[in-house]
Amino acid sequence: MANLRTAMDSAFWDQPISSSQTLEGCAYSIPGDPFPLEVTRASKALRVQQLSLLGNGFPLGTIPSFSPTSTKDLGSFSLQSLFLKLANSNGWLGLMGQFRPKKLISSIKGEFTNADEFEWPAFKDVAKHVFDKSIYSLGLFSQLSLSSSSVLLSTERHGDKRRPRYKMMLWHELPDHDITLEASWPGLFLDHKGKYWDVPESISLDMSSLPSKSGFRYRFGVHKNGGHPQPASTLNGEVPCALMPGLCAKAAFSYEKSKDFWRHKDEIDDTAEKTDKGKVCRPFDIRLREPHAAISGIIGGTSAAWFGGSESSPSTESHVDMDTSISTKKRSPLNADLFGSVCYTFQHGRFAKLYGDLTRVDARLDICSASSLAKRVFNIFRRSSFSNADSPLSSPKLSLILQQQVAGPIMVRVDSKFSLGSSSGKQGPHVEDLICSLSYSLRLLRSGKVVAWYSPKRKEGMVELRLFEF
Repeated sequence: MANLRTAMDSAFWDQPISSSQTLEGCAYSIPGDPFPLEVTRASKALRVQQLSLLGNGFPLGTIPSFSPTSTKDLGSFSLQSLFLKLANSNGWLGLMGQFRPKKLISSIKGEFTNADEFEWPAFKDVAKHVFDKSIYSLGLFSQLSLSSSSVLLSTERHGDKRRPRYKMMLWHELPDHDITLEASWPGLFLDHKGKYWDVPESISLDMSSLPSKSGFRYRFGVHKNGGHPQPASTLNGEVPCALMPGLCAKAAFSYEKSKDFWRHKDEIDDTAEKTDKGKVCRPFDIRLREPHAAISGIIGGTSAAWFGGSESSPSTESHVDMDTSISTKKRSPLNADLFGSVCYTFQHGRFAKLYGDLTRVDARLDICSASSLAKRVFNIFRRSSFSNADSPLSSPKLSLILQQQVAGPIMVRVDSKFSLGSSSGKQGPHVEDLICSLSYSLRLLRSGKVVAWYSPKRKEGMVELRLFEF
């Protein structure tokens, strides 16, 4: 079924989202925004590890991706490749690069079009365009594993950006909990409108419980924003309150439960089934091997306390670009809320045969903020103007996931999200987001696939390797 833990991770803070804006291939959702689509959840495999495997199946080991840039002449199309990888039992070091060919091709074409004949100065100008740093990006990534702890250090430099990106992550495993320390300079965040924001300093420390049989989970931690957010890909916009400077202490809990209406389990083993000819046929993905119909739900709550960082202070206004407006909404120093989701899943087929062996539908209804929804309903009964009509959290969201096998391990998937009320200036129910993807399952990995997705709303797409995702 659809991953209901997306609801808790998004409500808490650090929901990782796949993004081609960085070489790391990851950005983060903003707390207080609606839950993102399930397909946008970032891959569990690090980008360097993905390129190491994906490079074997692409010409010259280059992986294509699409991401809009602030400079139009650079184009959205880019090619990524892994230049160096050193690995041993305790860690690895990787160097990857990115190249945007549009500006180079158009510049070379312009040089020879304007030249009267093929002369040496024309070739010198071509060499100048080849070494234009704005079309290149480099990233250095390293990981060190020590027993139950792991450290990830990374830095990347984009030729069209003034400042490099630095990131540090520390994971530590306890018997029943995971501890994560993460710091980014700057941190990249994605809002529900598809706009990216750079926070000069983003540091978080949190502890999360491991999944339990009872379905109860909890998280608590602290997060610090430093500096003043700037739009990463647009020239204007309203800064989200959650990204303004300050220190936030936050806690969240959730309770999850599921019920099968019916389920056909494998009678042979967990990874194979018999065909009519008596042969054993392994499914392309073990997580899609059982036809079933089920319903699941999650309910939870969050509480947060903010310290410092008043967004209305004169110092804040003086540091924000003139094209960027400060949010008129006041950030409450103390707040608490409830959230919930209910999902229905229907799957036909075991995804083991070559044709017609998988059709799957997931429908999930999200209540991102119980307080915002209650205010909306109260104002409707009072027949008064709803001052929070533009709040993205005041309307329930319906997410639909359609998956269909095309042939063999190839599958097409469409993720869509609908708002059941008026929001963001749109009246009535409407489509908020849509992402299309095509995947190729790798049977040898048991539950691994190569996914190519594209988001019309964000105008970006990329090719990823994903492991143990439905």
